[in-house]
Amino acid sequence: MEMPPPASPVHGDGRRRRSERTRQTIIEAFLSLLRERADIPTAAQIASRAGISTRSVFERFDDLQTLAIAAVDHAFAQGESLAIARNVDGQRHERIRTHVETRAQTCERWLPLWRVAVANQARLDELQIRLRFMRQVVIRRIELMYAPELTSVGEMHRQDLLIGIDALIDFESWGRLREFYGFSVEDGVGLWIRTIDRMLPPTPVASAVQP
Repeated sequence: MEMPPPASPVHGDGRRRRSERTRQTIIEAFLSLLRERADIPTAAQIASRAGISTRSVFERFDDLQTLAIAAVDHAFAQGESLAIARNVDGQRHERIRTHVETRAQTCERWLPLWRVAVANQARLDELQIRLRFMRQVVIRRIELMYAPELTSVGEMHRQDLLIGIDALIDFESWGRLREFYGFSVEDGVGLWIRTIDRMLPPTPVASAVQP
């Protein structure tokens, strides 16, 4: 009696790819719903938006908290790919504008997810770890973009500037500008640019005259 031929690995790979595509569709549906309203969407709402069954959601995520963590990871990966540091060695006004525009774009896109993550961080250690890491990334970008000015002052003044700029360009700061004060994206960017320019000390001459 002949043995049946072994199953082709192509079929298994195809199933894995389909499963991964479904997983990505669920994450995107979750994020899409968050942008429409601040509440965490239900599994049924996510499934409906993704065009799948509720069962399919829980086949790929243990619960909605696990899905939220996956969404945060997805958002961070996308944010990092888009928020490439540019004009690091540019003139002061170029560095400020580039930094602010990039940060405003991130806040505009991911504010709803950030709020969900903050609201649930006390219950999920994984979210606390991710939020802490993201805040460190923001601080490192500030240090990179304003290195000439930050290295020209004492350590205490430097720390004050880092904390002040970090607080200024926080997600909730952007949300307040957009939602409470009714700022447009352009107006919000302009306010952040002017404020950071006032906060920073004079640029050292050697850095200011670079081409």
